[in-house]
Amino acid sequence: MDRVIYIAMTGAREITRQQAAVAHNLANVATQGFKAELNVFRALPVQGEGAKTRAMVVETTPRTDFSAGALQHTGNPLDVAVRGPGWIAVQDDQGQEAYTRLGAMQVSPNGLLQTSNGRNVIGDGGPIAVPPGGEVMIGKDGAVSVLLPGVAGAPVEVAGRIKLVNPPEADLRRGQDGLFRLAGGGAAPADAEVTLASGYLEASNVNPAQSLVNMISLARQFDTQMRILRATEEGHRSADKVLAR
Repeated sequence: MDRVIYIAMTGAREITRQQAAVAHNLANVATQGFKAELNVFRALPVQGEGAKTRAMVVETTPRTDFSAGALQHTGNPLDVAVRGPGWIAVQDDQGQEAYTRLGAMQVSPNGLLQTSNGRNVIGDGGPIAVPPGGEVMIGKDGAVSVLLPGVAGAPVEVAGRIKLVNPPEADLRRGQDGLFRLAGGGAAPADAEVTLASGYLEASNVNPAQSLVNMISLARQFDTQMRILRATEEGHRSADKVLAR
């Protein structure tokens, strides 16, 4: 009976956590470059004093669905999408290197190339500074070029090159800010094989229909765990009555 109680109790707890993950995925259906979060459960024996028959359900380290989202054409020269595997290097709030698939770019008032949520894009030597008033173009290799207006025949100035990386997916961990980082810390090397599509943005890879189905399935699983607990309680009461006689 101990085993049934612990499995049902912890199973219900972990289902609520998985429901939160699915809800988070659904909330980011329209977020460019978002990668869906995946959850896996497993059973483990309870450590410490008590019956050895006790077991509990725990959630393993959350995983990520790294499959690419659909490319959406915008025609904006500041919008780029990573073709296939790869990441765009940006600075997090602590100034450390992190990775994203969000390719909606903008130029800050300070003249720095940033993502649409204000993250500085990292180039060969740090953040990329863009000359003011110029027309910015981003090549498939990440080269950021600027054409200065009002200067006939002026050469195109290269402001820098976006750092594109492709570390092993198993080495990446998602942070609370939605950015990915290397599990062991540090920075991934630039990868010349990673290319960009200019004028496109990558959509979220969340399948809303499948996520809704998962949410309904999780609600039914939670109800099943509650029924098991109620049935166990009734069985325990019946056993008490028999022993009392």
